[in-house]
Amino acid sequence: MVDVARREALGALALGGAGLALPGLALAGWARPAEAATPGLADFPEKRGMIIRRVRAPLLETPLEVFDQGVITPNDRFFVRWHYDDIPLSVDVATFRLRVGGRVSTPMSLSLADILKMPRVEMTAVNQCSGNSRSAFAPRVPGAQWADGAMGNAVWTGVRLKDVLARAGVKPGAVAVRLSGLDRPPGDAPWYAKSLDIDHALDGEVMIAFAMNGQQLPLLNGFPLRIVAPGWFSTYWIKALDRIEVLDAPDTGYWMAKAYQIPTAPRANVPPGAHDFAKQPISQMAPRAFITNRAGGAIGAGKPIALRGIALGGDTGVAKVELSLDQGRQWQSTRLGRDHGRYSFRSWDMTVPGLARGRHIIMVRATNTAGETQRADTIWNPSGYRLNTIQTIAVDAT
Repeated sequence: MVDVARREALGALALGGAGLALPGLALAGWARPAEAATPGLADFPEKRGMIIRRVRAPLLETPLEVFDQGVITPNDRFFVRWHYDDIPLSVDVATFRLRVGGRVSTPMSLSLADILKMPRVEMTAVNQCSGNSRSAFAPRVPGAQWADGAMGNAVWTGVRLKDVLARAGVKPGAVAVRLSGLDRPPGDAPWYAKSLDIDHALDGEVMIAFAMNGQQLPLLNGFPLRIVAPGWFSTYWIKALDRIEVLDAPDTGYWMAKAYQIPTAPRANVPPGAHDFAKQPISQMAPRAFITNRAGGAIGAGKPIALRGIALGGDTGVAKVELSLDQGRQWQSTRLGRDHGRYSFRSWDMTVPGLARGRHIIMVRATNTAGETQRADTIWNPSGYRLNTIQTIAVDAT
């Protein structure tokens, strides 16, 4: 159970020129929802209508129908994934500090007020768990049995990691930047920390976010600060960020060298049951497309079907989304919605002509601007990571 009590401290800190504030960076207590769509969800403040995959550490999945309501995922429906039970249940914003150290000229300890004074950037980007859709792996693999909702798309506001590192002064010889947060490991378990190569950390896109969709980050999504690593899986999107360490050697910690490893084989695919294969840390996402307004079932024969959904390009933009009604022999281009940026979901829609009586398989696939297209053949790896097999639904025309 998450019981939130953030202490009032800094008052209203402006988020933008429109006078938007961090209401209550404040926060004396949290009102629990009067009702929740899922039993037990009242134990998770700022969330409603989620699928509870695990209570401790919290795993909350976004129902697929939420993605049918728009390309931006509401904060209170945005998925949650923590690794350890001991997550921050309160944050004193007056005493909170972001520490920057390691191979830098000037180690720093920045307050939230310091960070909010820095130049701000905004980006729309998908945050997706490495194991999203794990329940589709066959044979089954261990881990949270996510359906397709361990992902979300938000407009993130924050400061560039590059700018924070510039203030500290990265010394020559730096090779990586290690990031960690306020969650605590049990006993002798390894601290949850992830690293980015120095060039990636300094590319100007990686962000330290303090807001999503125009509001302060929900506590369960990383308040008060989190990393946004656009195009990369959420394992690098450290929540409740409070430490940045510049390294002069590759990170050999557990969460980089042992955990979140995928096969180096194409599409991270190995034969079921395989364990002895070359590995590498998971990193960039792959293109995916989803039908969001229909899950299959009965339809009227001969009647047009309106289909719509979302797609992501992975680590680049969505170039096209296509549908097939004949087991992938022919593909038809759909109409794409507004482009919110290369790292965002993009909506698509298409009206399919009436289908003859009988069972039909409808397939949807995305192609990104790098030319990578989803494939229909399934993949397998022992961790259940990086699935991007073409989505299919079965409809019965009667």
